[in-house]
Amino acid sequence: MAVAKVQQLIEENALIVFSKSYCPYCVRAKQLLKSLGATGKIIELDNEKDGAAMQTALVEISKQRTVPNIFIKGKHLGGCDDTVAAHRNGTLVPMLKDAGAIIVVEA
Repeated sequence: MAVAKVQQLIEENALIVFSKSYCPYCVRAKQLLKSLGATGKIIELDNEKDGAAMQTALVEISKQRTVPNIFIKGKHLGGCDDTVAAHRNGTLVPMLKDAGAIIVVEA
């Protein structure tokens, strides 16, 4: 049941971050995304009644146990280090734009 719920959330959101409110890596990844103007859904697993089940489902879906666990346009990006690396190598912003998770203001 949790797998279906998590899969649906991933499919319905251009950008989704599965996070824990107290996790410093989650905070860093969310701050980076916010600084880029990214809009998306953030699920704080520690504040969800079925958060533990959702995290177990994420392991099944992404093979990643840790948070943050980030998906863009249904594709698993990874965690904080993966997000920072994608930003450094110039692929993060294009992925976010392609997904519609960044509002582009034309001059």
